[in-house]
Amino acid sequence: MSKINTFSAVQILQTPRLILRDWRDSDLPAFAALGADPEVMRYFPAPLSAAESSDFVAQIRARLHQHGWGFWALELRETGEFIGMAGLNIPRVALPFMPCVEIGWRLARPFWRQGLAFEAASAALEFGFSTLQLAEIVAFTTLSNLRSQVLMQRLGMQLDAVSEFDHPALSAGHPLLRHCLYRLSKEQFTKGI
Repeated sequence: MSKINTFSAVQILQTPRLILRDWRDSDLPAFAALGADPEVMRYFPAPLSAAESSDFVAQIRARLHQHGWGFWALELRETGEFIGMAGLNIPRVALPFMPCVEIGWRLARPFWRQGLAFEAASAALEFGFSTLQLAEIVAFTTLSNLRSQVLMQRLGMQLDAVSEFDHPALSAGHPLLRHCLYRLSKEQFTKGI
């Protein structure tokens, strides 16, 4: 992977219904509630405490300021309400397909099944391929997370049939250990494949 563009200011993306923006302190209570929801966190090792949510936001906020892009806070344009996060990330865990840039999303449950994750992820993909000039963006999830896999497919991502892997941050025998990898190349994205 070649050097990735960075920006001195956090880039803001807009879609018809969303603003992907920098994080605000006022987002923390809503993100803590999202992270404490067992259904939202079903495919993560465990729900997050308020302190863990705050630490997580501090980490992704620092990376967002370091690069000018990352996991953005999601805001509904119509109401200004914080609803979750989405964006691009360079994983810090040593994954078998590194180096890479991943796409990810996490929305509060009241905002599921409205196409908002797709809308946010589509904007992040457009930014990644058009602005950052990435050659490829990946996504991965535990094998049992079928909803996220459906969204990955809807985004045009292709299952990498030979790249099932055990997530290195999870212990042997953990029910979420086995993951699958999806890939999308710039060429596939541009052609709408």
